[in-house]
Amino acid sequence: MSRAFIKETDETVENLPDRPISSHPNMVTPKGFELIESALSRLRQEHALAQSVNDRAAMARIARDLRYWTSRHSTAEVVHPPNDAAVVRFGCEVTIARNGDRRETYRIVGEDEAEPSRGTLSYVSPLARSLIGRQVGDVVRVGSSEAEILEIKF
Repeated sequence: MSRAFIKETDETVENLPDRPISSHPNMVTPKGFELIESALSRLRQEHALAQSVNDRAAMARIARDLRYWTSRHSTAEVVHPPNDAAVVRFGCEVTIARNGDRRETYRIVGEDEAEPSRGTLSYVSPLARSLIGRQVGDVVRVGSSEAEILEIKF
Protein backbone atom coordinates (compact mmCIF):
# COMPACT_ATOMS: atom_id res chain seq x y z
CA MET A 1 0.00 0.00 0.00
CA SER A 2 1.26 3.47 -0.83
CA ARG A 3 2.36 5.78 2.03
CA ALA A 4 0.04 8.40 0.56
CA PHE A 5 -2.94 6.55 2.02
CA ILE A 6 -1.53 5.95 5.48
CA LYS A 7 -2.39 8.42 8.21
CA GLU A 8 0.74 9.94 9.74
CA THR A 9 1.13 9.40 13.45
CA ASP A 10 1.66 12.11 16.05
CA GLU A 11 5.13 10.67 16.45
CA THR A 12 6.42 12.67 13.46
CA VAL A 13 4.95 15.87 14.88
CA GLU A 14 6.30 15.34 18.38
CA ASN A 15 9.89 14.96 17.17
CA LEU A 16 10.38 18.37 15.60
CA PRO A 17 14.05 19.31 15.44
CA ASP A 18 15.17 22.17 17.65
CA ARG A 19 15.67 25.55 16.08
CA PRO A 20 19.38 26.20 15.51
CA ILE A 21 21.03 28.50 18.03
CA SER A 22 23.82 30.78 16.90
CA SER A 23 27.32 30.25 18.21
CA HIS A 24 27.81 34.03 18.52
CA PRO A 25 27.30 35.82 21.86
CA ASN A 26 23.61 36.62 22.31
CA MET A 27 23.92 40.40 22.48
CA VAL A 28 20.57 42.22 22.55
CA THR A 29 19.38 45.78 22.90
CA PRO A 30 17.02 46.57 25.80
CA LYS A 31 14.16 46.51 23.27
CA GLY A 32 15.39 43.15 21.99
CA PHE A 33 15.28 41.72 25.51
CA GLU A 34 11.69 42.95 25.86
CA LEU A 35 10.84 41.23 22.57
CA ILE A 36 12.27 37.93 23.88
CA GLU A 37 10.23 38.22 27.07
CA SER A 38 7.11 39.04 25.04
CA ALA A 39 7.66 36.01 22.80
CA LEU A 40 8.02 33.76 25.85
CA SER A 41 4.83 35.10 27.40
CA ARG A 42 2.87 34.68 24.17
CA LEU A 43 4.19 31.14 23.63
CA ARG A 44 3.30 30.09 27.19
CA GLN A 45 -0.27 31.26 26.61
CA GLU A 46 -0.43 29.49 23.25
CA HIS A 47 0.95 26.29 24.83
CA ALA A 48 -1.69 26.35 27.56
CA LEU A 49 -4.42 26.80 24.94
CA ALA A 50 -3.04 23.97 22.80
CA GLN A 51 -2.95 21.71 25.87
CA SER A 52 -6.55 22.57 26.73
CA VAL A 53 -7.73 21.38 23.31
CA ASN A 54 -5.14 18.57 23.10
CA ASP A 55 -3.63 19.88 19.86
CA ARG A 56 -0.50 17.73 19.79
CA ALA A 57 0.95 19.31 16.64
CA ALA A 58 0.62 22.82 18.08
CA MET A 59 2.04 21.70 21.43
CA ALA A 60 5.11 20.21 19.71
CA ARG A 61 5.70 23.32 17.59
CA ILE A 62 5.21 25.67 20.54
CA ALA A 63 7.39 23.54 22.84
CA ARG A 64 10.19 23.74 20.27
CA ASP A 65 9.83 27.56 20.09
CA LEU A 66 9.70 27.77 23.89
CA ARG A 67 12.99 25.87 24.14
CA TYR A 68 14.58 28.26 21.65
CA TRP A 69 13.35 31.48 23.31
CA THR A 70 14.07 30.19 26.82
CA SER A 71 17.65 29.53 25.75
CA ARG A 72 17.91 32.95 24.09
CA HIS A 73 16.51 34.59 27.24
CA SER A 74 18.95 32.84 29.55
CA THR A 75 21.97 33.71 27.40
CA ALA A 76 20.94 37.27 26.53
CA GLU A 77 23.58 39.96 27.14
CA VAL A 78 21.74 43.28 27.25
CA VAL A 79 23.94 45.99 25.76
CA HIS A 80 22.94 49.56 26.52
CA PRO A 81 23.92 52.14 23.91
CA PRO A 82 26.97 54.24 24.81
CA ASN A 83 26.65 57.98 25.38
CA ASP A 84 28.88 59.09 22.54
CA ALA A 85 28.51 58.55 18.83
CA ALA A 86 32.18 58.87 17.86
CA VAL A 87 32.36 55.37 16.38
CA VAL A 88 29.86 52.78 15.18
CA ARG A 89 28.94 50.29 17.91
CA PHE A 90 26.27 47.80 18.81
CA GLY A 91 22.92 49.55 19.27
CA CYS A 92 23.71 52.63 17.21
CA GLU A 93 21.99 53.91 14.10
CA VAL A 94 24.24 54.44 11.09
CA THR A 95 23.49 56.32 7.89
CA ILE A 96 25.60 55.37 4.89
CA ALA A 97 25.77 56.49 1.28
CA ARG A 98 26.26 53.78 -1.32
CA ASN A 99 27.55 54.65 -4.76
CA GLY A 100 27.76 58.27 -3.72
CA ASP A 101 24.06 59.07 -3.52
CA ARG A 102 21.91 56.17 -2.26
CA ARG A 103 21.36 56.78 1.49
CA GLU A 104 20.51 53.92 3.84
CA THR A 105 20.04 53.96 7.60
CA TYR A 106 20.41 50.90 9.82
CA ARG A 107 20.38 50.18 13.56
CA ILE A 108 22.87 47.50 14.62
CA VAL A 109 21.10 44.99 16.86
CA GLY A 110 21.15 41.37 18.04
CA GLU A 111 20.58 38.44 15.72
CA ASP A 112 16.98 37.81 16.75
CA GLU A 113 16.07 41.50 16.38
CA ALA A 114 17.47 41.92 12.88
CA GLU A 115 15.10 42.70 10.01
CA PRO A 116 17.04 44.48 7.26
CA SER A 117 13.82 45.44 5.45
CA ARG A 118 12.88 47.38 8.59
CA GLY A 119 16.27 48.98 8.99
CA THR A 120 17.85 46.68 11.58
CA LEU A 121 21.01 44.66 10.97
CA SER A 122 22.46 41.83 13.00
CA TYR A 123 25.78 42.78 14.51
CA VAL A 124 27.28 39.66 12.91
CA SER A 125 26.13 40.55 9.39
CA PRO A 126 28.90 41.43 6.93
CA LEU A 127 27.73 45.04 6.60
CA ALA A 128 27.50 45.60 10.36
CA ARG A 129 30.91 44.01 10.92
CA SER A 130 32.45 46.32 8.32
CA LEU A 131 30.85 49.36 10.01
CA ILE A 132 31.62 48.59 13.67
CA GLY A 133 34.56 50.60 14.95
CA ARG A 134 34.44 53.07 12.07
CA GLN A 135 33.75 56.83 12.16
CA VAL A 136 31.83 59.39 10.13
CA GLY A 137 33.64 59.91 6.83
CA ASP A 138 35.13 56.42 6.72
CA VAL A 139 34.54 54.40 3.57
CA VAL A 140 33.85 50.68 3.93
CA ARG A 141 33.59 47.87 1.43
CA VAL A 142 30.03 46.53 1.07
CA GLY A 143 29.90 43.54 -1.22
CA SER A 144 31.21 44.71 -4.57
CA SER A 145 30.71 48.41 -3.81
CA GLU A 146 31.72 50.96 -1.20
CA ALA A 147 29.76 52.97 1.33
CA GLU A 148 30.64 56.14 3.20
CA ILE A 149 29.50 56.61 6.79
CA LEU A 150 27.52 59.86 6.90
CA GLU A 151 26.05 59.85 10.40
CA ILE A 152 26.13 57.88 13.67
CA LYS A 153 23.35 58.26 16.27
CA PHE A 154 22.19 56.49 19.42
